[in-house]
Amino acid sequence: MKKFHGALVALVTPFIDGQLDEQGFIDLIEFQIANGTHGIVPCGTTGESATTGFDEHKRVIDLAVKTVNGRIPVIAGTGANNTLEAIELTESAKASGADAVLSVVPYYNKPDQEGMYLHFKSIAESVDIPVFLYNVPGRTVVSMNAETVARLATIDNIIGIKEASGSLEHISDVIRKTPDDFIVLSGDDFTSMPTVFIGSDGVISVISNIYPRGMSKMIECALAGDIKGANELHYQMYDVMKLMFSTPSPGPAKKALEMMGMIKSGATRLPIAPMKEEAVENLKKGLVGLGLI
Repeated sequence: MKKFHGALVALVTPFIDGQLDEQGFIDLIEFQIANGTHGIVPCGTTGESATTGFDEHKRVIDLAVKTVNGRIPVIAGTGANNTLEAIELTESAKASGADAVLSVVPYYNKPDQEGMYLHFKSIAESVDIPVFLYNVPGRTVVSMNAETVARLATIDNIIGIKEASGSLEHISDVIRKTPDDFIVLSGDDFTSMPTVFIGSDGVISVISNIYPRGMSKMIECALAGDIKGANELHYQMYDVMKLMFSTPSPGPAKKALEMMGMIKSGATRLPIAPMKEEAVENLKKGLVGLGLI
């Protein structure tokens, strides 16, 4: 089994009065490890990386690595749409002791495929740490095609990709055009189970924030070829998967953790607005249905 596999959590970053809740963050990591999650991914999209300051971003990764203390892998989110900033964050994650980094396709700039290739090549050649690419066209507008992923896969320390297109056709192209040891992780909870069945190694998940045991078990079943078991868990979680995106993420995941008593505040940073009362009530019903509150 590959080192990076299974259900890894795209971990939220808890705040109190606008500041990082360090103890809350530590408690979330301990909750994840106790409930069978296969890896921690701090400072990804779900961790509100877009609205964390540079020093704060580095602190979150450092705290994650120290708290995990080698028990499971830590893949640090270090992406940016400025190549030099991405390199700096990647250098910091390496210094903190992260096992790998996750680097997103540059957003807003709308680079072409050559620009993406040169961006990731520069990062990988600048910092000697395993790198996961991150393709999430719903947020970056542009998508990295399978041919570009295959080119990047020839660079020694680019070891995998978080593929959040939600397209099984696109993911199939990525899997068949990259080497067998190239790690493909879904970035989409809804298609994570079928993505395993077409050859991926797991998922970096949002619902794992609140139900790590369920998502970990589903992916374990899928990796073991247990279609019936994986299907049962998929549909058990399906309604709450949808609720995790009923308002802009990570609002629902953080509010759910607050309802579960896992963090003191489910507050997000602007421009992610607080959830409206109706959405909160629907979320509460979903959590009751899944037995989480």
